Amino acid sequence: MGACLCRGCKRERNNTVPQPANRRLQRRARNSHLVVDENQECYLPAGGGPAWWKNLSSKAVDILVLETLKIIGTLMENEQEPPEVLMKLHNIADQEEGWLQVVQSMVHVIPIDEPLGPAVITLLLDDCPLPNKEAVLKLSRIFNLSHQSAVVRSQRSIRQQRNICIILGVLAEKLSGPSSVAILTPGTLAYLVANLEENSDATVTLFSLVALEKFAQTSENKATIIRALLALENGNPLLRLEKLLESTDLIESQVGFCAQWCLDNLFITEGRQYSYENVDMSNINAMLNISDVSEYLKISPDGLEARCDAHSFESVRCTFQVDSGIWYYETTILSSGVMQIGWATRNSRFLNQEGHGIGDDEFSLAFDGCRQFIWYNASNHAQSKVRWKPGDTLGSLIDLTRPMIYFYLNGEEVASSDLVFEEARSGFFAAASFMSFQQCRFNFGSEPFKYPPPGVDFKNFNDHGTLSPEKRIVLPRHLQLESLRQMSVKEDSCTICFDDRANRALKPCGHKGFCERCSYMLNECPICRAAIECIVEEEPDTPDT
Repeated sequence: MGACLCRGCKRERNNTVPQPANRRLQRRARNSHLVVDENQECYLPAGGGPAWWKNLSSKAVDILVLETLKIIGTLMENEQEPPEVLMKLHNIADQEEGWLQVVQSMVHVIPIDEPLGPAVITLLLDDCPLPNKEAVLKLSRIFNLSHQSAVVRSQRSIRQQRNICIILGVLAEKLSGPSSVAILTPGTLAYLVANLEENSDATVTLFSLVALEKFAQTSENKATIIRALLALENGNPLLRLEKLLESTDLIESQVGFCAQWCLDNLFITEGRQYSYENVDMSNINAMLNISDVSEYLKISPDGLEARCDAHSFESVRCTFQVDSGIWYYETTILSSGVMQIGWATRNSRFLNQEGHGIGDDEFSLAFDGCRQFIWYNASNHAQSKVRWKPGDTLGSLIDLTRPMIYFYLNGEEVASSDLVFEEARSGFFAAASFMSFQQCRFNFGSEPFKYPPPGVDFKNFNDHGTLSPEKRIVLPRHLQLESLRQMSVKEDSCTICFDDRANRALKPCGHKGFCERCSYMLNECPICRAAIECIVEEEPDTPDT
């Protein structure tokens, strides 16, 4: 999603932001289009010193948070230094009271109508030093969460409620084991569960669901949440929320998606069939490839919808490969934040923790309608004048006869590029990468296209693709793991995917046992961490004579 902020810089505590977090912030950055009054100073005290932040007013921290949200999208260049405002927030949050101040500011000032607001909360918390359990418990007391505080809507705005839920989810993800259990207080649990009630705002319900999912990553929390859901007088609310999948309201449909995913993967309900058992896949001949997806991306039971709620940059490719001709597919934008949607070969690497996705290497090209850029090789090379919004349809056409890739928003061409063809001329897949809390739905031809390019004789994947019965099934994760345990692995299988035959070796270290696809996704040898200078086809072993 762009280049590293501090490549080549040394990590200096209290002077720069830690390098891995900088890289994530840089690669996921975008222009938030927020306006901060330039006449308002940040009220920073003169002088400085190690405790300069103690003299800051809450208003000053509010302005720093808004300024960070405003400028984070301008961080595009490889050699660009971390912005001063980001370093100040990091230094403030390095102390317990400062961390509490930064978190409270995010609750109060991150706007609900800013597409990247939720993701920026995640990024800032991910960048700040990890709080201790006492600081988190103190935050819980400050929030003073309970069933009553959820029911009495006038106590907090929808913005504040949503931001609190996002913060709780991020903390649940960052803190594991006893710390995660400790912060799921009875009041916090009652608050999140109450937000699932029928009269709750859909946005608050959505992020409460995501927070409960994060807490359930700890087994003790999971059991506690299940008991709380089953104890409700009107039954498990997820069963009702799941029905919102068919809602025309895009926030409600996201709630339905998350409720269904939780019921399939976390909060298993006795007597309820898994979603994949009820979906009709007879007309699906091309879908998102559940064997070619990064680890935290959620895929719908029909294989055509994807959502990311992790702090990482998750990616997926389609099952159908194109090598010649003209091909087209469409994507319905369900959330308006950062997604990079386009085309990639198998050589394109998914480095989710590094913020590296489609359009961030020389083997893929993507359109990002939030930042209004085409991305190729981690750089933006073209600009669209149109910014996408929820409900929009992004169309993408690849013409391998020219060659050229085109992008259309609601039928209007917004960008085109041929940069990726410098490195690849065939072997392309529809592909996409997702920042936190982003979701979209793909149409590979199983339904009529909304905006087919006029005057173009193109093909679609669904008319030419084939899928075996096993490949059409999107199993819940725990069933996938159980299926893997029962698989028998051939002796010559790749040591990474255990699927294709191992026929590649890495040079100069000489380690082998990798298939062609996996070997080209490696940056270094996974065995000895040596740099890879070249990949060679492994000669078959000759029998002893």
